Amino acid sequence: MNEDQLRQMIRKIIEEEMDPNRIRIGVSNHHIHLTDEDFETLFPGQKMTVFKPLYQHEEFASNQFADVVGPNGTIKHVRILGPNRAHSQIEITRSEAFTLGIDVPIRLSGNLENTPTVKVVTKDGEVEVQGVIVAKRHIHMSLDDAKRFGVKLGDTVSVEINSKDRRTIFDDVICRPRKDFLLEMHIDTDEANAANVTADTVGKIVKK
Repeated sequence: MNEDQLRQMIRKIIEEEMDPNRIRIGVSNHHIHLTDEDFETLFPGQKMTVFKPLYQHEEFASNQFADVVGPNGTIKHVRILGPNRAHSQIEITRSEAFTLGIDVPIRLSGNLENTPTVKVVTKDGEVEVQGVIVAKRHIHMSLDDAKRFGVKLGDTVSVEINSKDRRTIFDDVICRPRKDFLLEMHIDTDEANAANVTADTVGKIVKK
C-alpha cells in the first residue's frame, strides 16, 4: 500500500466513524423480564442486582438467572433483565422455540396477546408466564434521530449491514422513537449469526 492509498483508507475510516447515520447493532440474547410479584416468587427476599448496564438508559442485565421450561425441553440459565416491568415476558429465538416445543410469534415487546405459556423456574420457586415472543427487529432512536431519518413511530425501514465477508439487508425493521432512546438496532442471535455480526458491526438505513 502506497502513501496515497493509506491516506484514502484513513480518510474513509474517519468519515465512517463520524457519519451520524451509522446505527449501532445490539444483539439480544434470550432473556426474561419479570413483574415485581413474579420476581419475588422466584427470588424470595432478594433484590435484583446489576451485572452490567445495557446501552439504553436505566436498563441492565442482572446477576439473576432462571430456567425456561416448555412442553418438550428447557433453556437453562436465562438471564433476568431489569428493571422489573408491568408484565412478565420472555424473549427467545426461533431456533430455541423448537427446543421448548412451542410455536412462538414474532412480535414487538409488550405485544403478548395469544402468546404461549411456559414455566420459569429457579431453585426457590416457579411461575407460569404467558408471554413468550421472538422479538421483531427494530431500531431505538431519539426524537431528533427520527426527524433526521424522516420516520415516525411504527414506520418500517430496510437496514444494510456490512459485516466481514457478508452484506445483509434486513427489511421490515420497525422504528421506535422515544425522547430518551439512544440510536440502536436490535436483532436476535439467530439474525446476528446469519449476518456475521460482530461487536463493531454497524448498519445504515437504505430504504424507507
